[in-house]
Amino acid sequence: MKRWHTYLFAGCCALCLGACTGNFRDINDDQSGTTDKELEADNNGLGYRLKIVQQGVYFNYDYGKGKNWPFQMTQNLSADMFSGYMHDPKPLQGGSHNSDYNLQDGWNSSMWQFTYSYIMPEIYRLEQTAEELMPPFYAITKILKVLVMHRVTDFYGPVIYSRFGSSGAEYVPDSQEEVYGHFFADLDEAVRILSEYVAQHPAANEFARFDLLLDGSYVSWLRFANSLRMRLAVRIASVAPERAAEEFRTGLEDAYGVIESNPGNVAVDASGVFLNPLGAINRSWNEAVMNAAMESILGGFEDPRMEKFFEPCRADLVVTEEGGKTIEIAGEFHGIRQGTAFSHNYYAAFSRLTIEQTTDAVLMTAAEVWFLRAEAALRGWTGESPENCYRRGVSLSFTQWQAAGLERYLESDATAADYHDPVDPQNDIAARCRVTPRWDESADDELKLERIITQKWIAMYPEGCEAWAEQRRTGYPRLFPVRFNHSKGQSIDTETMIRRLPFPATMATSDPEQYNALTGVLGGADHSGTRLWWDTGTNFR
Repeated sequence: MKRWHTYLFAGCCALCLGACTGNFRDINDDQSGTTDKELEADNNGLGYRLKIVQQGVYFNYDYGKGKNWPFQMTQNLSADMFSGYMHDPKPLQGGSHNSDYNLQDGWNSSMWQFTYSYIMPEIYRLEQTAEELMPPFYAITKILKVLVMHRVTDFYGPVIYSRFGSSGAEYVPDSQEEVYGHFFADLDEAVRILSEYVAQHPAANEFARFDLLLDGSYVSWLRFANSLRMRLAVRIASVAPERAAEEFRTGLEDAYGVIESNPGNVAVDASGVFLNPLGAINRSWNEAVMNAAMESILGGFEDPRMEKFFEPCRADLVVTEEGGKTIEIAGEFHGIRQGTAFSHNYYAAFSRLTIEQTTDAVLMTAAEVWFLRAEAALRGWTGESPENCYRRGVSLSFTQWQAAGLERYLESDATAADYHDPVDPQNDIAARCRVTPRWDESADDELKLERIITQKWIAMYPEGCEAWAEQRRTGYPRLFPVRFNHSKGQSIDTETMIRRLPFPATMATSDPEQYNALTGVLGGADHSGTRLWWDTGTNFR
């Protein structure tokens, strides 16, 4: 990460922290820089605000201070790494930072600060105006609100959601259990409004020119809403199984259906106003390479998607210390083990991502939906076959990435590979993943779930937010623990791994009333070892 990015981020945090807590009390603290008068001038007010919200999901909204570094702080230096997908090859902060649980508040506060400073104010204003002016836009606002904020609560726990912008209730947060209830209620309202509107206006497409995630069709947004409900239902499967089953079936059985094939995938369009920030971090900054967990599982499985996700090392590595030596890695795939606290630049030669700035930023795929259905079937919520849904999920992922060899892969008994670090053998570790690609009907439910989630994890790449949440919820795939645990006062167990991000540290002193309200409904200390509500540590009761 460029040094000036750090300075710029620190300055921005100082400027926007007051807004990110203050706008609970004064919605006029919106930092997006747009005014109602400006929006009225071009007659695109609702659509313009909805574009901001869509860019703000995968945070890439340019509010005048750059676009790519906020995403790096918001997601790439946390969820993308904690999920087992990626790692920065540079020795940031002297080599000790989020990777080895020496958590950096300036990084970890970003999801909270940017969402509340720039995105939630836009959502609030849309809720106040769109319901009367354009009901389907209001419904889409509700869907986007759930999409945005489930990522925030799954980072931190309690959030300001149902009372955001409410006079007299500025400090009152929702516990995570409460906010999930609000998510389902908002999806209920959105689906009802869109369904009624589509029935009355079947050819309507007013949103098409503002749509950055789908094809502009209201039916597509209905399918997305139903699929998102299924994602959230599965998330609470262990803590509220009856509610989870009910919500899942509500989404699956809706008349408009769910996402079932790749044309329905949800992704931020990177062909116009939006450029994928991960592409810049990867290509321009060389600050994203393969994680060792990806090397172990994809490599051991001989997964054809590996070369679709990552590039082989471009040249052999020359190590200059101790007389110098050449390590032959050209043409091979190599990733970095999290928590090694390295202080060199040799890992810059490891496998880079294939993601470009023009690569659409995927948020939900048909493959993920089929894996959701596989788990639901395994839990007995539906009459579907877990195996059939599992195979369909793998198939759609192969098709999405244009990978060959599907049938051979689905019959493979290949296992994950041990990790060998060509730079530092002390980082070597035996494979943790215990499943193979081939479905085993004789396996117990826990092993079947591990197989489903491991393939789901592969299929959701590179969307680290969802992958990290599901890995925490289920424990799968089995990731490598950090070699060095420098969590200090954050109480993170090496084997249990990081469970959440702490609230912005400055809030405790700058806005103690808000901080105390949030921590009061957290269910534990404001540490990164504290489990979230849905994170029970067990998969089946």
